[in-house]
Amino acid sequence: MTSMIKSMAEAKRVAVIGGGAAGMMAAIRAARAGASVTLFERNDRLGKKLRITGKGRCNLTNDCDREEFLRNVPTNPRFLYTALSVWSTEDTKDFFEELGVPLKTERGKRVFPVSDRASDVVSALERACRAEGVEILHRRVRRLLARDDRVYGVQSGAEEIPFDAVILCTGGKSYPLTGSDGDGYRMAEELGHTVTRLCPSLVPLVADGRLCASMQGLSLKNVSFRVTEVATGKRVFEDFGELMFTHFGLTGPTVLSASAHLSDIAQGRYEAQIDLKSALDEKMLDARIRSDFEKYKNRDLINSLGDLLPQKMIEPFVSLCGIDPRKKIHSVTREERAVMVQTLKCLRIPLRGFRPLDEAIVTRGGIDVREVRPGSMESKRIRGLYFAGEILDVDAYTGGFNLQIAFSTAVLAGDAAASDD
Repeated sequence: MTSMIKSMAEAKRVAVIGGGAAGMMAAIRAARAGASVTLFERNDRLGKKLRITGKGRCNLTNDCDREEFLRNVPTNPRFLYTALSVWSTEDTKDFFEELGVPLKTERGKRVFPVSDRASDVVSALERACRAEGVEILHRRVRRLLARDDRVYGVQSGAEEIPFDAVILCTGGKSYPLTGSDGDGYRMAEELGHTVTRLCPSLVPLVADGRLCASMQGLSLKNVSFRVTEVATGKRVFEDFGELMFTHFGLTGPTVLSASAHLSDIAQGRYEAQIDLKSALDEKMLDARIRSDFEKYKNRDLINSLGDLLPQKMIEPFVSLCGIDPRKKIHSVTREERAVMVQTLKCLRIPLRGFRPLDEAIVTRGGIDVREVRPGSMESKRIRGLYFAGEILDVDAYTGGFNLQIAFSTAVLAGDAAASDD
């Protein structure tokens, strides 16, 4: 049952294309506003990408106010001002609690379901869709139908289906196996919309050399991570937290966040710097090393660093310092010890690129927001066409911000599609 009852003859017919976070929320809102809603999802189940977000735990929003939220949106943040004013992070939390999904807040104000199961979030959204009378069709929409600058339906297979409004929620081009293959960009472009340059965001970084590969699989916690521009020394990004070395370079929460700050990444332009002992200044660290050296004074250097470094890092570290690994501890010079301190405080890793777009969490770029009304998410070019979620040229850092954007823009689009003439 919808919250606003209309006769079937009077109800606006709304198509929602894409059954992810934005699509399901838009469908629920449009149905609650009295529309007759059909949700098209090309996969055999809803929320395929949503099920794997947050490593399957679903970081569905961030418990911060609007201004702090906007500071975590590097691309077109002001476009989201109205959306976040209408549907805040508090609204998202209340919404899911009311749907029977208890929530918890963790480090960095990240909000998760208490169950740590993304599937619970998807199930709650799907139940709400069905409760509101949303018709769910597992069919692919191939194109939008429009004439005289107004949408009038969609084509699915060979069938043309009439609708009064269409909400495009097809996501970006990341994780294409979940159905996010850029179909929505193509359909919007066919109607004259501009799609800005698409590239990966929140994506692992590719490093030069073999250093990272030699430590493949090693995870570090509580390290300071920054990225600087090599030519100028300008610090582009800095964070504290976790990262992991891989066969190609670096990944992990701090690395993914850093990627959102990097544009036109090219070999030699950026350098990652890791402070492996951020709790100690250089003087304190030197004292710590001298203490370890006294403890292991009769050992070779390679066998005396187990208290200081993870085992997998010792050999690459000693090689990087340029010290003979079989050198006896009592023979290590003050200058060599200084090199060790400098390397521990600033492990330098040259960067040369991003991993492919299909490995990114989100897509940077999308529908040019200058062609979209921020108060309703309606197209300025085609009446009756609305956008929500990742298809728009807005993206944010990790921490639940991108899903909140999906929910907030979907609420505006769903409400407007159901009520606008």
